[in-house]
Amino acid sequence: MPKLPPKDYIDSVEFPQALTLQPIGIIHSPYKERHGTPRQSHLRSAPASYTPAIAQVELFPQRVPPIALQDLNGFDRIWLITWLHLNHHWNPTVKLPRGNLKVTHGTLATRAPHRPNPIGLSATRLLGVEGLTLTVEGIDLLDQTPVLDLKPYVTYCDAFPQARCGYVDTMEDHQSHETDVFGEQRPPWTLQPQGSIPPTPQGGQRGGEVPHGG
Repeated sequence: MPKLPPKDYIDSVEFPQALTLQPIGIIHSPYKERHGTPRQSHLRSAPASYTPAIAQVELFPQRVPPIALQDLNGFDRIWLITWLHLNHHWNPTVKLPRGNLKVTHGTLATRAPHRPNPIGLSATRLLGVEGLTLTVEGIDLLDQTPVLDLKPYVTYCDAFPQARCGYVDTMEDHQSHETDVFGEQRPPWTLQPQGSIPPTPQGGQRGGEVPHGG
């Protein structure tokens, strides 16, 4: 078979100035508001009362046929790629909800949801697949979040346990975590009348809402 001449695919298509994406599904999550929603799907330094919540990923039949999920049940975790549709603005720096709350970080050096393009990336535990519904454990997304895509989590190319993580390593070493994150069960103080001030591990008071991240 003769060798074909090289092709230049790069110059044959102009760089896109805008993209059009269509959701392939929707998140059914117990979280209806930002307050209390975990900042990540998996928390290493979590409050003692925290238990990961269960959620469903419903895929749209007009976008995804069931056969597209064939063999997915063999994976423990999946990546959920989502569009954080409630976030319409962003700032180049943010303050994190844990660690030193007075320090700002570059937004692109955090996991803050307010970004130039509000794309969410969550590595969640897959519990089961039934038709076009996926049940997952550990979710950091609000109910009704649009799903753009999902992929299996593969350890050989997705896990780098020895990788440096900058200021996040310092926070983890100090076991710095948020007190206002809810899991499967809401802490008792969240059911108190509006205006009640919950305790914090330092004995202080809760401040205002801080953008997600870290």
